Amino acid sequence: MKRYLVPADYFADPAAHIFEGKIYIYPSHDYESGIPEDDWGSHFDMKDYHVFSIDGDPMTAPVIDHGVVLDVKDVPWATRQLWDCDCQEKDGKYYLYFPAKDKTDIFRIGVAISDHPYGPFTPLPDPIRGSYSIDQAVFKDDDGTYYMYFGGLMGGQLQRYRDNRALEAAEFPADDQPAIPSRMARLSDDMLQFAEEPRPIVILDENGEPLKTGDHERRFFEASWMHKHNGRYYFSYSTGDTHNLCYAIGDNPYGPFTYAGKILTEVVGWTTHHCILEKDGVSYLFHHDSVPSGGRTWLRSLKVCPLEYRPDGSIVTIDGMAE
Repeated sequence: MKRYLVPADYFADPAAHIFEGKIYIYPSHDYESGIPEDDWGSHFDMKDYHVFSIDGDPMTAPVIDHGVVLDVKDVPWATRQLWDCDCQEKDGKYYLYFPAKDKTDIFRIGVAISDHPYGPFTPLPDPIRGSYSIDQAVFKDDDGTYYMYFGGLMGGQLQRYRDNRALEAAEFPADDQPAIPSRMARLSDDMLQFAEEPRPIVILDENGEPLKTGDHERRFFEASWMHKHNGRYYFSYSTGDTHNLCYAIGDNPYGPFTYAGKILTEVVGWTTHHCILEKDGVSYLFHHDSVPSGGRTWLRSLKVCPLEYRPDGSIVTIDGMAE
């Protein structure tokens, strides 16, 4: 059983958290920009964010739209493409993390702050120092430490970087070489900067070797998410052009993580992006597809469905095409 959360509009890339006893969802906001579709995501020209809340069972309870909480025109350093966002709370303040292209058309990661989980959010005048690429997710560990996971290939520009430095000319590794990894970094105590140099997230195969570039069914492409289940760290992500949501398991937030399987198979629409949330002992997968728009990949709709674990901690794969 799956549920479309906002059938009257197009939203994607959900990040969901429980704040003040409610589920709050932070998605990107698709619209018909008129920009031709290409491999670099130019047609995903989102320009604002809404926040949604659910007080109760996400499969049945009403979804409240809190309206526009941040617009690209109010971000001093940004020009376009407000792609996926995430939010975390610390000491009564709410921090919205978002990617956008700066005035040189490079993706950076910004921060906006609010006194409420439903915004509105006030952006800082500059992006996070040393930030790059897209699809940031912020995870709060049990000890109160916050970590950001980020990165996306192709239009997300991750292939332009090695060791946190921009390349003179971006190249993808050969198929038999380790795949380009996502990145992560611990956040500073004030939640506004990286507290360390971003590190690669290494995903290992069953033989303990890093996944290779040519392993399109399993290697990372975009859409990082981190959650814990029974004390273990689950790093999940999208494979991009093969349309799977996959996961890998590790013993600490830095990894390495060992590939464990698929969470969701291909959906209608090119991209797959998600988050995982537990509420009242039940786990849920929030994601999107393009069924309501007739398969237009740039007009996506938020969905939610239950997620199940087996006794060994593995996740039961969900059929992306099933309703």
